[in-house]
Amino acid sequence: MPPSDTPAVREILVTDDKAGPYGITAGPDGALWLTLVHSGGIARLTLDGERAVHPLDPSGCRPTVIAPGPDGALWFTRYLDHRIGRITTGGAVTSFAVPTPDSGPFGITAGPDGAMWFAQMNSDRIGRVTGDGQITEFPLPVTGGLPSAITAGPDGALWFTLNQANAVGRITVDGDVVTYPLPTPGAAPVGIASDGDVLWFVEIAAGQVGRVSVDGRIEEFPLPDRAAGPHAIVAACAGECWFTEWRANRVGRVTAGGEINEYELPSPSSEPHGITLGPDGALWVALETGGVARVER
Repeated sequence: MPPSDTPAVREILVTDDKAGPYGITAGPDGALWLTLVHSGGIARLTLDGERAVHPLDPSGCRPTVIAPGPDGALWFTRYLDHRIGRITTGGAVTSFAVPTPDSGPFGITAGPDGAMWFAQMNSDRIGRVTGDGQITEFPLPVTGGLPSAITAGPDGALWFTLNQANAVGRITVDGDVVTYPLPTPGAAPVGIASDGDVLWFVEIAAGQVGRVSVDGRIEEFPLPDRAAGPHAIVAACAGECWFTEWRANRVGRVTAGGEINEYELPSPSSEPHGITLGPDGALWVALETGGVARVER
């Protein structure tokens, strides 16, 4: 069913404006889970608006991206204390130190091998963590590349963005890496997602959405507002992705043919960051000013 011209948007307050909802994902319990990047917590929000917050120690660890794991827990990166966190749906929290000092973990995703995979922004590495916290690191063939977001591809490999190397990378579960340069210089890719056929990513500096096939062919689609600052992206289905426009206070939709539509969020300057497909079939967006937005498809 195609989206309406003006999809219904509802905003829900989760925390105050100092907590900073940032990453968001749908959990195995039918709730939404969010990272509170500024206050140092993980929030749980049910579809009917029930909220709970689980504080982290230390509060300044800066939890960023969160994703469901194959073990029924939620896994998240802690950017400032360089750890990988795990929280059960009951709220029990553990964390594991990344071996490389000051690694700056950011993006995280479940891999095809039963482990979680994450990008280390500060150390040019991709990490793998097992359910019991054993971490393996794979160096990338770049220096200062700022590996950012990561997702499982349709080809059994992991795909990631290299924000400062202006490329998209692919790593196998054995650690073999190949990178694909972007056509647009200085595009600064961030979010990346698989729609089951190809990979989609956003270019925060160039104001574009990109698409890469599993054999490395890249296409780019300019946004109507090139200064919008696209940040995160999620696949709703094959050939339909939604993304956040951090600077422009909008969400956008891109189709397989490259058609792009943009939709304003109700609250001004709400700083949309993470986006996920909810268990109800709607898009849910983390707003750094304290809430979430539910967007009908």
